[in-house]
Amino acid sequence: MSLSLLDVLTLAFFVSVWFGYTQFARIRARSTYSLSYILRQLRIDWMSTLTRKEHQIADAALLGNVERVVTFFASSTILVLAGVLTLLASAEIVVQVLQSLPFTADTSPDKVRFKLAGLALIFVFAFFKFTWAIRQFGFVSVLMGAAPQYRSTDFSDEQRTTFARQAAKVFDQAGHEYNNGLRAYYFALAYLCWFLHPGLFFLSTVMVISVLYRREYRSRVLRALLATKDLEPGRIKLEESQNSETQ
Repeated sequence: MSLSLLDVLTLAFFVSVWFGYTQFARIRARSTYSLSYILRQLRIDWMSTLTRKEHQIADAALLGNVERVVTFFASSTILVLAGVLTLLASAEIVVQVLQSLPFTADTSPDKVRFKLAGLALIFVFAFFKFTWAIRQFGFVSVLMGAAPQYRSTDFSDEQRTTFARQAAKVFDQAGHEYNNGLRAYYFALAYLCWFLHPGLFFLSTVMVISVLYRREYRSRVLRALLATKDLEPGRIKLEESQNSETQ
């Protein structure tokens, strides 16, 4: 099997853009309002409120709902992986189907198997992210159970605030892992276009990046979430950035 130069360049572009965007989003979130930034602040508020509430039944139900969603994606990923591995044994049939489609580049069973193996790796990556997110959401449930009680006098306000911030950090990390798993699904959709043509693969990768960027930094839901804090999309103010880093 030998990949064309265009295939190699497009695959390299795909991998570099995926992991490059992950690093870019992590760094930019420190200086620009994003979904990651505002969700972290809201999680801190949630955990702070938790330590000052007498009953936590509603909080447990909300966390359980989030865990069920992540578990659904983890289970779905296993089913997708099973389908991809099944196709590996039927590469010749896949080639026939692809060749019957218009504008499809020349391919072979070996190339299809290679591409399917790459697709399987993407979903393996997503599965690990989802399962790690599930475990971390479990850690959050433990922290919620160990939260300072509303009527307890053994904890000062400073101790309650510290607990809330640390619990929110664990909650935030779980959310990031869940987000990374979802991001793998987005890029898997772009990867599917490689089966048709490397040029289409390139365009779909660019489209996925633009969609992810817009939703993270330019979406209406971001504006609505920021509005709960009287904020607007843009650069983070210096004092807010310092407060975020101390948290």
